Amino acid sequence: MSEKHLVYCRIERAGAVLLLRRAPGVFLAGRWELPGGGIEPGEAPEQAAIREVAEETGLRIEITAERSAHSWMDVAGRPLRIHARVFDGSESGSAPVLLNPEEHDDHAWCTPEEAAALDLAEHFRDAVAKTI
Repeated sequence: MSEKHLVYCRIERAGAVLLLRRAPGVFLAGRWELPGGGIEPGEAPEQAAIREVAEETGLRIEITAERSAHSWMDVAGRPLRIHARVFDGSESGSAPVLLNPEEHDDHAWCTPEEAAALDLAEHFRDAVAKTI
């Protein structure tokens, strides 16, 4: 069985967490998620999270803590185990979010109450709702 390692980042601004909506035509289109993605060979998870946030949002962050870790079998039924780590990220400044349209078509800064109405995977919902 293969394994895939992913990283995501919880970025909070004025009490709201940044969420991105997956673009039409991509896997899980229309679902909301934290910024993140795959770890490249030889890349540290924290560096992957910083890189993914920059690629997907244009934001510059630093990692302040590891929030949680999750594992599950691939939702498409492939013989693949997914491992995801969620980090807390801190912005340097408050730059505008600049989405990569090949991956995401919208973003929102959501409170836990607002995020409850969105189509979010449970590990993202937990990351939005819980403060450390």
